[in-house]
Amino acid sequence: MYFVRLAKLRKQVVERAKQQWRSTFSNTIFVSRILDVEKGQRCWIVGTIYKEMPLKDNVLNDLAAEHGIEPPPPRLKFHSEGDQTLLEDESGRIKLGGEALSSAHLVTGLVVAVLGVETSTGEFQVVDICYPGAAPQKPLLETGNGTSMDVDDTGEWIALISGLNIGPPSAASDLRINMFVEYLLGETGDASDQEIASKISRVIISGDSFAPISYSDHDGLVEEPVTVPGEIAPVTAKKAAKKYGYEAVAFSTHPTQSLSGHLTDLSRSMVVHLVPGASDPSGATLPQQPLPRAMFGMAKDYESFRCETNPCWIGAGDCHLLGNGGQPLDDIFRYIRSSDRLGIACETLKWRHMAPTAPDTLWCYPYFTADPFIITSTPHVYFIGNQPRFETTIVEHEEGQRTRVILIPRFSDNGELVLVNPATLAVKCIRMGCQWMD
Repeated sequence: MYFVRLAKLRKQVVERAKQQWRSTFSNTIFVSRILDVEKGQRCWIVGTIYKEMPLKDNVLNDLAAEHGIEPPPPRLKFHSEGDQTLLEDESGRIKLGGEALSSAHLVTGLVVAVLGVETSTGEFQVVDICYPGAAPQKPLLETGNGTSMDVDDTGEWIALISGLNIGPPSAASDLRINMFVEYLLGETGDASDQEIASKISRVIISGDSFAPISYSDHDGLVEEPVTVPGEIAPVTAKKAAKKYGYEAVAFSTHPTQSLSGHLTDLSRSMVVHLVPGASDPSGATLPQQPLPRAMFGMAKDYESFRCETNPCWIGAGDCHLLGNGGQPLDDIFRYIRSSDRLGIACETLKWRHMAPTAPDTLWCYPYFTADPFIITSTPHVYFIGNQPRFETTIVEHEEGQRTRVILIPRFSDNGELVLVNPATLAVKCIRMGCQWMD
């Protein structure tokens, strides 16, 4: 998949590198194959970044150490002082070094051009780095600049929400979600709230609509000896007790019934886009397939109810929205020392790739002739769900493209949803709650 990515982005990187280094490094030559680089000669090469990180998850080590024991929780960060950065293409790979790497956010899977010199030790000392740059963008008929969050409330609005995390019945959680639905339907709030709600034409639920299933050591678990290959004696493991011929697990129909009812209410009044997330029943590999419409009761009968893939493109008139449930950004975040999630999200646009770490540490389908995560067209709105807090900015690209980048917070944490105007790219953040919740 990395070679397919390199083949599809190489042309864009080469053209942009020629423009970037035309005046500053005019005497520098382009070497098309990494193995053809000569020591001591200033040149620039194109390839795919690979990060050698000792702390990175290794599936082979996990399998070798697996003895029926619960694995440790995943690390929040992979980076360490022992990390190495390499550049590879079809011919081979070369180790990168230099001060330019310390300030650059490089992760496995990026296609870049690097300018520098190979030293006598075989390390390529990087002077400058060139990325593919933002993809072309279809024009948007704007009616405002969209740089401020306090703008005129005219025109259509789109509601963005993620992380509903509907699980077992909970007074606080159910109340917040009911308030959210009533707000969109104009059934709550004052006159100004109802006026804004009347202009909301669609809602995008960006991942983690269902709460993750939690297993606990309660009465339903019994200890049972199991045979593990490689072990001399049987290992004691906890297993759910069987009742009436099936495995007893904590199962409740409340999440599905609750979400189905809310989706039905919303689909009667506006377009609803349901994007799967990490905790939703849509598989763990990206791109996640749409959730089955049949599981959502009466909502499935409405044409306005649409189950999307993750990631997905959504069109709203001239405005094109691109978004995902948050897994790609969460995985990139572990590679980089920086804690600026919004800045990292903005960089994926100039990388021209939404999930560069797939399939190294982010599970995805095995593609051999295509890479579905390449950003072929710069979106007007780029949203990422299930983030720790709400953040947004307007990104101005070199060729005049403009993108509103939005990090959508988990609704279950603080009851926040985001409104975006597809014409002006203006945004609003609305919080649902009451005094006794605080």
